[in-house]
Amino acid sequence: MVANSASGDSVVDRIVRLIAAFPQDVHTLQLSELAERAGLPLTTTHRLVRQLAGHGLLETGPGGTVRPGLRLWELVNRTSPTLALRQAAMPFMEDIQQVLNQNVNLAVLDGWEALFVERLSRRGSVANRAQVAGRMPIHISSAGLALMAHQDKALQGQYLDQFADPDGKLTRDQARALLAETARQGFAQLKGIVDPDTWGIAVPVLNRRQHAVASLGVVVPLQEMRLQALVPALQTAARGIARRLADS
Repeated sequence: MVANSASGDSVVDRIVRLIAAFPQDVHTLQLSELAERAGLPLTTTHRLVRQLAGHGLLETGPGGTVRPGLRLWELVNRTSPTLALRQAAMPFMEDIQQVLNQNVNLAVLDGWEALFVERLSRRGSVANRAQVAGRMPIHISSAGLALMAHQDKALQGQYLDQFADPDGKLTRDQARALLAETARQGFAQLKGIVDPDTWGIAVPVLNRRQHAVASLGVVVPLQEMRLQALVPALQTAARGIARRLADS
């Protein structure tokens, strides 16, 4: 399983590209579309899909369709490094949701993005782009700002050195100021950045070194924004999550 293709990719590289080619919220692709999205020849894709399906990591269906297999879901969830975090956070997330009746999310830092590992929502709650296993750039998500603002200075420096807003709306100095404000306040807030009618609030879940291992956030309608009530509730929940993680 280590042989290289003509392009220099190993079999592992090609398998990862195949599995990663499924876009968020799309569970089934045609074999030809999967090959195109993965940047692989159709014959290579067909062979690898057949092998992965034999292990239950992918499933094939009528008409040449392919989707992730249950075995893949099982292995990922069984060994996920976020499993303990999600278990520790869930009771507190449920409490926050009961009080607010709005979206509650849990995220971790992965590179220069916030990776959302859990989300609770109810019918009638506002739109929330934070999907489980979805990602958002740090500078447009309150979760990302809460996470990065509570990392060590070296990592923050690396982030700012490479920072570039593809939309050209935020400069490096403005990103630096956002992080400083978030660190000073102890929470991050972004108004109408992703959705114009919503406000995102997030607080860090801190370890013993006072570095963020996760962020706990809510997305609420602008007209229901109650910062004085929201932030203390989130911070209390975040401390509870941190205690449960320390005890696990």
